[in-house]
Amino acid sequence: MSIGQSSVLMQRIQIKTRVVNALVIRDLMLRFGHGNIGFLWLVGEPLILTVGVMIVWSFVYGSQKHGVNIMPLVLTGYSTLTLFRHFVNRYVHCFRHNAGLLFHRCVKPADTLIGRGLLESVGVLIAFFVAYIPLLLLEATDPIDDYLIVLGAWALLCFACHGFAMILACLSELSDTVERFVQPTMYLLIPLTGSFYMVSWLPETAQKVVLYSPLVQANEMLRFGYFGPSVKTYWDASYLFLCGLGLNALGFPLMKVVQKRVESE
Repeated sequence: MSIGQSSVLMQRIQIKTRVVNALVIRDLMLRFGHGNIGFLWLVGEPLILTVGVMIVWSFVYGSQKHGVNIMPLVLTGYSTLTLFRHFVNRYVHCFRHNAGLLFHRCVKPADTLIGRGLLESVGVLIAFFVAYIPLLLLEATDPIDDYLIVLGAWALLCFACHGFAMILACLSELSDTVERFVQPTMYLLIPLTGSFYMVSWLPETAQKVVLYSPLVQANEMLRFGYFGPSVKTYWDASYLFLCGLGLNALGFPLMKVVQKRVESE
């Protein structure tokens, strides 16, 4: 690559970064405004739900389930489920809500999704650690065993969620009928998220089935980073990455079709 080509590439990256940054700020302002605690609700909403579910589960199952502490089990599982749901819910109708922006030459449909995806991934991750720190101080959980694996699992999960939600967003834009099936599909997929169970608890046949789900793989990887080798987990980071790559590879051609449709209108 020549110096001139490198310069053009860097310039494009800088422009794209500014566009996504502006979209993130715009989305924050539209959702939370300037009043009350404003953008802190980005963390507050998933935090309230996660803490609520942790409290309920601790009353129902006590301090442990199958030898695994309930609090960190629910914290890891419900955080990933919240992230998955937020990606899908925020991506559907994203193009319609940002249709006016798409007429700007530098703004593409993918930019609006990336902006929302960054917002959700960072917000839910902060909520995860805001809930984790008091649990640690109260000795309701052991310290995270490997932060690098936890963050790696989170990044791979976001990558896969982005691809899946992008496909649903594009299909919903192309057909209003698809939109009707989004929420039922989300509920039906809950058993394939691995949010409220460990793969090691399942019969061997069921283990083979659920491990095809990238969400289950992400949960297992996240819990390995959290609990360490003291808890038996099943995961493959390369498989999780390939699933995310495949979902994004399917989503981007659909994005091109949606972009042409928006431009034609």
